Amino acid sequence: MTIQRIHHVQITIPSDAVDQARQFYLQQLGLTEIAKPASLQHRGGFWMQLGDMQIHVGIEDTIDRYQYKGHIAYQVNDLEVWRSKIRSYDLEILESIAIEGYERFEFRDPFGNRIEIIQTLSEIDDDQSSK
Repeated sequence: MTIQRIHHVQITIPSDAVDQARQFYLQQLGLTEIAKPASLQHRGGFWMQLGDMQIHVGIEDTIDRYQYKGHIAYQVNDLEVWRSKIRSYDLEILESIAIEGYERFEFRDPFGNRIEIIQTLSEIDDDQSSK
């Protein structure tokens, strides 16, 4: 018996921020909403699909997300495009501690959730050599 893969991750937002969260995650980040099971719809929030993984956005009013280290790391193929995109939403870019083989940065979404954007150095090198 082994763990096969990550099926989903969950982040939380305040109960009054569902429309704003949909705007941010679906429109600005470009993720795709999927239907929640009918048995869970009464809990609020929404679910998204990214490749073969799901991201569940739940409702939680009792935590300070700005103090929480938990995060989602989205791997991208053009880190600088994403850095510019995140800045255009007036979100602060937080430089991350270097990890061998990667370039990355972090930011807090409009609800305080920590998000990392990461790209392998080999993809950056490939992109720069093709220019």
